[in-house]
Amino acid sequence: METVQTQVLSSRFTNISRWLVPVAAVTAVIAWFIIAPAGVLGKLDAIGYAVCHRIDVRSFHIGERQLPMCARCTGEFFAAGIALIFMGFVSGKRGKLPSRGILAVLVVFFLAFGIDGSNSLLYLMKQSAPGTLEQIPNLYVPNNTLRLFTGSGMGIALGAILYPIVNQTLWREFDDRPALTWKSFGVLVGMTLGLGLLILTEHPAILYPAAYISSLGVLSLLTIVFSLLWITIMRTEGTFERIRQLWLPAASGLTLSLLLILGIDLFRFALTGTWSGFPGIGG
Repeated sequence: METVQTQVLSSRFTNISRWLVPVAAVTAVIAWFIIAPAGVLGKLDAIGYAVCHRIDVRSFHIGERQLPMCARCTGEFFAAGIALIFMGFVSGKRGKLPSRGILAVLVVFFLAFGIDGSNSLLYLMKQSAPGTLEQIPNLYVPNNTLRLFTGSGMGIALGAILYPIVNQTLWREFDDRPALTWKSFGVLVGMTLGLGLLILTEHPAILYPAAYISSLGVLSLLTIVFSLLWITIMRTEGTFERIRQLWLPAASGLTLSLLLILGIDLFRFALTGTWSGFPGIGG
């Protein structure tokens, strides 16, 4: 009897959600366009503002204009976006994690990200507050090239782990093969490396797409995570057969992502009064 009542309540909630979620999604998008800075790049800035310090000297520039995120975050979310798009084409519904060898390489990417990030943070603290932490030596002088490529490695790792988890969660029947093989992994790493080298040229024709892909990479990752959370709460794991059936969890994930970004943006703007990096912090 309790099982039947639970199923009835779940069905009612789902039916209500089919009406409320689209309204909430449209409301969140409208609020986003009102609150975020003007212009397309301004909207992208607001996405980066929620996840990145946006320190000017640690970012790439189109002329005098700073990209939405610093070099590390640009690399991370650009690579994550590229990885998800690439795997969507070559991996389909494959839902098995990569082999141990590939996972070991991903762990190396993660460690490089952590080491370079920690070294860079220590350097920033020394530059922002001279005389403090001088007893702790830096491993090396950080630079945007290392930030870009260690961030890119982390982005590849995020995409490579998240993609098969998504397939396992969504589909009634998924392909029980690794989402990445050594061949596809090599192509992905090579492609990301090549695109990273192009970003280092700081040519506008390269940086504009990088700004879009990295910012949308943030929004995509958040939307995916919140969509999976919605699916888990609704207990609909492993019930989907076609992409068009995903519109409700996708809309829910997008709505929650925008609300989170807006909440962080409003809090940070109230705290700092600027859409740029934190005042007084640079180096």
